[in-house]
Amino acid sequence: MSAKILSGKEVAASIKEECKATAEELRAKGIVPKLGILRVGAKDNDLAYERGATKTMNSCSVDVQVFELPEDVTQEDFDKKLQEINDDPSVNGILMFLPLPKHLDEKRARNMLKPEKDIDGATTGSQAGVYAGKDLGFPPCTAQASMEILKYYNIDLKGKKAAVIGRSLVIGRPVAMMLMNANATVTICHTKTVDVPSITREADVVIAASGQMESVGPEYLSEGQTVIDVGISWNDAKGKLCGDVDFDKAEPIVGAITPVPGGVGSVTSAVLCKHVIKACKAQNGIE
Repeated sequence: MSAKILSGKEVAASIKEECKATAEELRAKGIVPKLGILRVGAKDNDLAYERGATKTMNSCSVDVQVFELPEDVTQEDFDKKLQEINDDPSVNGILMFLPLPKHLDEKRARNMLKPEKDIDGATTGSQAGVYAGKDLGFPPCTAQASMEILKYYNIDLKGKKAAVIGRSLVIGRPVAMMLMNANATVTICHTKTVDVPSITREADVVIAASGQMESVGPEYLSEGQTVIDVGISWNDAKGKLCGDVDFDKAEPIVGAITPVPGGVGSVTSAVLCKHVIKACKAQNGIE
């Protein structure tokens, strides 16, 4: 029996429809939601994400302004530009592409961001909000996208076992906290975990976020599970994008699974939009 395919496109469409309606209500009141993108240099990955994010914002009536700095920008000039965007009342949310070039202080940059404008969970303040289960700043968009998929498809987490493969600050740790806040019992697996498959096989929900292409094979999985595949890598041998899960081998076993592409990545820019609008409302004192 084949698994149910958890299409991210459906989830994204639902979020974007809601975002557009809210943005148009705000515009009718003379309030224009706006995303500021801060990019140093012109890496292909950053440019691709920027194009996708801009397209999503435009389709949802949210303005976008890109602040591009040269690869060799000085720390002083970088700090000045970041502070300028921070202080610009027309910019509601800031997306800062990371990692920054090595000559810039990334830790400093992350914590210069105002938490109320940090719409992708880069600051310590936003991370604290995720860990405390408080509405402070915003969680990383990819972690939130994983949760949005589970919510959209009515996958009950209360009292269920969840296994997260990966412990990064961008995905693994925050999504583990968000699962726990949804009353799941969570185990985080990482490179030092002994016998990861024995843990994941016992889980009701598996979030694969190690960044290791097709590293999660059938020995990690069992019948009826829900699998959220956060990974995305180019597979030269297959000539296509693949996730952390070996989809072809997993799909006949599990109960439900996100595809790659067309899964979590499809939802991420929609979540970014949702965060910008939420930030805009908060900054304008709107519930």
